[in-house]
Amino acid sequence: MKIYTKTGDKGQTSLIGGTRVPKYHLRIETYGTVDELNSYIGLIMCQDIEAHDQKLLKEIQDRLFTVGSSLAADPDTSKMKIPDLHDTDITLLENEMDLMNEKLPVLKHFVLPGGNTVVSYCHIARCVCRRAERLTVALAENSFVDERVTVYLNRLSDYLFVLARKLTVYFKAEENIWIPRV
Repeated sequence: MKIYTKTGDKGQTSLIGGTRVPKYHLRIETYGTVDELNSYIGLIMCQDIEAHDQKLLKEIQDRLFTVGSSLAADPDTSKMKIPDLHDTDITLLENEMDLMNEKLPVLKHFVLPGGNTVVSYCHIARCVCRRAERLTVALAENSFVDERVTVYLNRLSDYLFVLARKLTVYFKAEENIWIPRV
């Protein structure tokens, strides 16, 4: 199977369902950002972190492929069975955050990205996740988007923030807090 098809050489691509759209279409930008996020999740997963976190990040990557599939499908023409998110996918992130927060110091300041390379990767992924969420919300204003996609991305950005805090402790780094000038 050839990877290149040449069908996108003139700036068009196909959604699942066959609809051709420009490569700058909001739907393409949205699932492309989810793909970018998935790459950063892979980067974090490959670091020297606990096996439990690596396993959960692999699960998140699987769910992001589900999200990407949902976003890549034309809701008006696709007849293909697309994997879907479940409420339990969202609950998993919430439960993981609750467990991590039990062992973390109380948050008293805003946290600046940094303090450790892996922690910084988490913050980059969190920011990309927030962008994916914003694009998904914009897309949902004019086209069908499963509501769970937006909720999942919202929880995932929170999860990545808490994971960054957990990894700060794990790597014995100092939390990079913001102290505003007054």
